[in-house]
Amino acid sequence: MIVDDSLTVRTVFSRMIKQERDMSILATANSAESGLAELAKAAPDVMLLDLEMPGMGGLEALPRIMQAAPQTKVLVISSLTADGAEATVKALSLGAADTMLKPRPGGFNEDYKSSLLGKIRALKGPSASDEAAAADGVAAPAEVQRVGKPPQIVAIGASTGGIHALNLFLRQVPKNFDLPILVTQHLPPSFIPVFAQQLEMAAERPAILADEGTMIERGKIYIAPGHGHLVVRKSGGRRVLGLAYHPVKSGCMPSVDPMFETLAEVYDGHVAGVLLSGMGRDGTDGAHSLLAAGGTMYAQNAETCAVWGMPRAVTEMGLAAAVLPPAELAGALLANAGADAWR
Repeated sequence: MIVDDSLTVRTVFSRMIKQERDMSILATANSAESGLAELAKAAPDVMLLDLEMPGMGGLEALPRIMQAAPQTKVLVISSLTADGAEATVKALSLGAADTMLKPRPGGFNEDYKSSLLGKIRALKGPSASDEAAAADGVAAPAEVQRVGKPPQIVAIGASTGGIHALNLFLRQVPKNFDLPILVTQHLPPSFIPVFAQQLEMAAERPAILADEGTMIERGKIYIAPGHGHLVVRKSGGRRVLGLAYHPVKSGCMPSVDPMFETLAEVYDGHVAGVLLSGMGRDGTDGAHSLLAAGGTMYAQNAETCAVWGMPRAVTEMGLAAAVLPPAELAGALLANAGADAWR
C-alpha cells in the first residue's frame, strides 16, 4: 500500500512496483485517513507512508496503523530537512520498520528503484517456498553458547527495525547499571544526531556521537556517527574510541563487525554483544571474534524482528547465549553482567 499526498510520488512508486512479478499494490491513498480506511478492507505486507501530509500526518497516524494492521511493516518516506529527520527517527522509535529518503527532483532513477524494491522485499520476508527451500539446505544450529567473561562494556548492533527494538531494550536498563554502551545503528548520516538526542531521552543517560580519541566513560552511550565505523583502541594505556573507514564484507557504513572485533581485542573478551533487528549478516564475523575472546552474544528473536537477518545469522550458527524479545534480552544481559556492572 502507498500512502502519500503527492500524485507524482504515488504514480512513480506504483510503476516501479507493478513491474515486479513478486509484488502487487493492494491500494493507494492520498491521505493518512484514506490509508486507515483501506486497512479496514485488507492489510498489506508493507506500507509506504509519507510522514508529511495535510490533515493527519504520517507520524500521528502510525500508532493507529500499527494497531489496525500489526503485521504490516511500515516503510516511512522522509525528507532531508531537520524536521524530516526528527519525525523519521521518532517514527522508527515508535515501530516503523525502515526509512527511505524522498528523492530530489529527477531522483527517481534506477539506483533509487533498486534500493526501494530491496527494502520492500526485505520487509515482506521470504515466501513459504523460499523458506522451505532454505530450511532444506541449512544444517541444524549448534547448541546455544554459554555466558562468557563478566562484561566491562556492552555493544549493540542494529539495522532495519532496530531503533524500536533498541528503545525497548534500553528502557529495561536501570540507571545504576553503568557499563558504557556502544551502538552501531544503520541509518542515514543526517539522521544520526537526531537519533542520539532521542536515544538519550529514552535511555535517560548521555548519548554521545563517537569521534577519534573520545574517552570511554561509564554510564554513557556512544553512537557510531554514520560516516565511519565505530572502533575501540588503546592509547597511552587507556581505552578510547576511534573511527575507521575501510571497506567491510557486508558493505555497511558504519558496520557492526569492526566494533565487535576491536572490542574483543581491546577488552580481552569482557564484552556483551547484542544484535537486534536488521537485514543481512553484519555483525556475524565480529560475533565470532567476541566469542573466541570469551565474550557473550545476545540476539533478538524472529517473532519480534522487522527483519530477522543479523540476529538470525548468529542464532543459526549457535553463537548466541540467549535469543529473546528486546526487553527480555536486556533482562538476560543484566542477570549475567556481574556485580562490577552496577554502581
